Amino acid sequence: MSPEELARNVLNSLLEGCQVIGLDYRYLYLNDTAAAQGHRLKDELLGRTMVECYPGIEQTPMFGLLRRCMSERVPERLENEFTFPDGGKRWFELRLEPVADGVCILSLDITAAKQTALALLRSEEQLRQSQKMEAIGRLAGGVAHDFNNLLSVVLSYAQLLLAEPEATGSMRADLEEIRKAGERGAELTARLLTFSRQHLVEQRVLDLNEVVANMHKLLRTLVGASVELRIVPGEPLGRVKGDPGQIEQVVMNLVVNARDAMSDGGTITIETQNLELDYEYTAHHLGVAPGRYVMLAISDTGTGIDKATQERMFEPFFTTKPRGKGTGLGLSTVFGIVQQSGGSIWAYSELGQGTTFKVYLPRCEQVEQSFIHSLPPIGLRGSETILLVEDEGPVRAVASGILTRHGYLVLEAGNGEEALRQSELHPGAIELLLTDVVMPRMSGRELAEQLLAVRPQLKVLYMSGYTDDAILQHRVLESGVLLLQKPLRPIALLKRVREALERS
Repeated sequence: MSPEELARNVLNSLLEGCQVIGLDYRYLYLNDTAAAQGHRLKDELLGRTMVECYPGIEQTPMFGLLRRCMSERVPERLENEFTFPDGGKRWFELRLEPVADGVCILSLDITAAKQTALALLRSEEQLRQSQKMEAIGRLAGGVAHDFNNLLSVVLSYAQLLLAEPEATGSMRADLEEIRKAGERGAELTARLLTFSRQHLVEQRVLDLNEVVANMHKLLRTLVGASVELRIVPGEPLGRVKGDPGQIEQVVMNLVVNARDAMSDGGTITIETQNLELDYEYTAHHLGVAPGRYVMLAISDTGTGIDKATQERMFEPFFTTKPRGKGTGLGLSTVFGIVQQSGGSIWAYSELGQGTTFKVYLPRCEQVEQSFIHSLPPIGLRGSETILLVEDEGPVRAVASGILTRHGYLVLEAGNGEEALRQSELHPGAIELLLTDVVMPRMSGRELAEQLLAVRPQLKVLYMSGYTDDAILQHRVLESGVLLLQKPLRPIALLKRVREALERS
């Protein structure tokens, strides 16, 4: 084998591309790897200029460095993303070395490494976003829980005063304003708890096509005459589990946002579809598990959302609307509802190109019994003895006052230890334990278990300003007992107490 053949074989066996570009930018030599990297045959390149073979290449950073290497005779190197005439893209690490008749370009395909690095970067960004949202959720849930205790006092006393004969005229009007403000506060805390996935919900098996179809008339009125509303239902569509009212709220909020993004009119498309999310998809979407899902997609042809806004749009109280035009709780509520339903939500948007929100909810194969019980028509008064356990003094006082006014004998305790002492000291029967779920040192569930061991006929009613996560941790929902959700309201409290007492 001649030295020339040996050199040719060695060059063609390299994983690195090697090409020599003449001073007139014509291809003078390419090894097999360089030709393969360029998606062309050697005969199509040799003797022709780079611009002839790859139109537009003269506008790239790589060509600028090649020109400098040609004129100044200095080596250069860079990482370059190359776009081929067919639209395909690859990343190359390039080394440019001046030679006698031009420049030798050594190229190594690093696309796989780049894709891995970009995937890792996306995962890190999603993790940071997930951790931030989790932290915000915990803060929002804690604030909402404390606020619920305050609202229990405000709403209960307002309603008690409204029931007094003396509550007339301007006094009654003032009390009504207090009550209305308290109800608005309760609605706000409910939305915060939804965002933090800490809101008690009634989940049912749903057909998203039916949900959307039932809302069609309302949505058509909502979007206005200048917006075309298209509904593309997937058939047949799997079932999902969720709270019907909350799922409707998801659709409503996303449609309203889409409408607001199209001040001059446009098209909103609501689409449903069965999907199988594989490991490749979930590897790029943190917190999503592979499996069978039902997708709800809502798209618009509006102004789009910039990247900075996309990073924050699910945060509570974040809004791009003018002051007084929005609370910033719309998308955060959507986020919380979807997360609480076991699903995920992702936004895809470019400025000027519109936006698509895709909600993925796990497919449901069977119906589970709801833990929410309907309230039968029952009276509000009683004469039984109730052991009331609540660590918040004002909440305990108002609940005790409501029960006492309606005929009950109330034994009060601020924690589990006090409740056990009250039980030991009380000589008569105690018909009902009304206890908060989450308390210091001893939970409501632990207290109930200890009291039932000595008073097996005791009925139990739990109350909580927390939510599914906290309640599940204390094994309350599993037991099937009744639960009273804070903020307390006199009528709801009295009905729930009678229901608990009259259960067999």
